[in-house]
Amino acid sequence: MNYLFTFTNATYISFNIMTLSKENISPFIVGTMRLGSWGSNLSPKAYEAFIEGCLELGLKDFDHADIYGDYTTEADFGNVFKNRSNLRQQLRITTKCGIKLISTNRPDHKVKSYDLSKEHILSSVDISLQNLHTDYIDVLLLHRPDYLLDPSEIAEAFVQLKKEGKVNAFGVSNFTPSQFDLLQNVTPLITNQIEVSLLQRNAFEDGTLDQCQKLNVIPTAWSPLGGGQLFQDSKDAKIIAIRKVLNMLSEKYNLAADQLLYTWLRKHPAGIVPVLGTSKLERIQKACKALEADITKEEWYMLWEAAIGGEVA
Repeated sequence: MNYLFTFTNATYISFNIMTLSKENISPFIVGTMRLGSWGSNLSPKAYEAFIEGCLELGLKDFDHADIYGDYTTEADFGNVFKNRSNLRQQLRITTKCGIKLISTNRPDHKVKSYDLSKEHILSSVDISLQNLHTDYIDVLLLHRPDYLLDPSEIAEAFVQLKKEGKVNAFGVSNFTPSQFDLLQNVTPLITNQIEVSLLQRNAFEDGTLDQCQKLNVIPTAWSPLGGGQLFQDSKDAKIIAIRKVLNMLSEKYNLAADQLLYTWLRKHPAGIVPVLGTSKLERIQKACKALEADITKEEWYMLWEAAIGGEVA
């Protein structure tokens, strides 16, 4: 796919980007947030075994962010490539930048903030490349919309990163439809990673998924299981109602509740790809067993009505 852009200096720049489609993206994206110090604190050998296990399941897309593990998880993951450089070509790495955490690993950060300036994007990518022990990032996402973002400045950063061979494609995370449009107008975006689940349904109604279908952009879903609320003790009437429907469908399809929740998301025609937030390979294996399953449209709405506490309008 070829794009031609003009910036404030009236120069024109053309470049090709990779595209994501239902055919070439993994059915699930492997999230890395809980692999390091924010979760299981995997050893180097455990990281290697985890990566190989995911690849054996046909999952080659791994989702990072510079801030994960208080700015340490990228390096922990990347250490695997020191002795196993052959693994790098077998997988795709997505990473994110733009959130500045207060951290001993970033002593110059005085306040938690967002920074999508050209300088910060370029600097973040260089650090991520070094930490991940790789020459390129497959997909770079802007982690959160910066209220002070300048679309032309971001586009200039993307063009430079593409020309230098440091990043193959670009996307965003947690952008509203209007914010996505603002940036897409000056630079190509291939995905919007959003919070979407049966318990977080805004994307179905605020135009986000409509926009993805219109632009043929693949949405990816973080926290696809709703943060685990459906698996905890609760007296909430909606959660009780959801569990009742899930139990009925579990008996019919011989699927566990988490498998059904992934199936519910994947049924949407936008092609939602869940990001698996577990460090347990057995849970990823379990998720993959549900890939051939489907539910009916009426059953999809049974879960929707249980979640909203009544019939659709």
